[in-house]
Amino acid sequence: MSELAGLPGIGLAELIERAALLTRIDRKYVLSRAGAFTLVQQLGPLTRVLDVDGLRQFRYASVYFDTAELTCFRLAAHRRRRRFKIRTRTYLDSAECWLEVKTRGTRAGTVKNRHPYRADDGATIAPGRGFVDAALAGLAAPRDLAPVLVTRYRRATLLLPGDAGRLTVDVDLAWEDADGRRLDLPGVAVVETKSRSGASPVDRLLWARGNRPVALSKYATGLAALRPDLPATPWRRTLRRWFVPSEGKEPSCLAPDEYSSAR
Repeated sequence: MSELAGLPGIGLAELIERAALLTRIDRKYVLSRAGAFTLVQQLGPLTRVLDVDGLRQFRYASVYFDTAELTCFRLAAHRRRRRFKIRTRTYLDSAECWLEVKTRGTRAGTVKNRHPYRADDGATIAPGRGFVDAALAGLAAPRDLAPVLVTRYRRATLLLPGDAGRLTVDVDLAWEDADGRRLDLPGVAVVETKSRSGASPVDRLLWARGNRPVALSKYATGLAALRPDLPATPWRRTLRRWFVPSEGKEPSCLAPDEYSSAR
């Protein structure tokens, strides 16, 4: 994303320190890739972009775990209050890996528990079973969790001036399920804003351009796109507009060896 080159950089330690000051309200938007590039160009010159050793976009791979009955997916699809999500997330450029459990907190907020993990264990929760059980205390954690979906994308993280919030821009979005179904959306970007309260300047800019927040889960929406037989009411509008193969082509993205390495 060449548009990032003209922005001043910010290191990871400073970004974490600044971000810790925010009580976040998150909003997600789906844009065309070209639209996301235009958005970045319209940000003020004081906006800073995460820069680590000259790298400004970072490759992510996540493996999501669920039961054979897709308990986690169905809890999300039916908007159950006590739903949860379990994944490993690997930062491919540094080989850093985390086991993460996300649950619903008070006031419909999300609570994310993270545990450092070996990248070689990214396709199993066996070494982290105790952590998962503790994070899901009181939720009757299922025992038969297995890898269900792999997601990949590249992310840029930007900090707005004056603690006005942050945003992430994800491109090169790709999904593959355990049965080998694949979907690549090279023309789509997911933008997520994170603000202290109310709308950030980026939210207002997006609204002025006619973009509105959408219900989106990389796990649930991606799996629903690959499996049309699954319930998908919360994401149906997003699926119809954005989660389709480009120009009528068959869904395809990851080569088999890439999928294996993500797992």
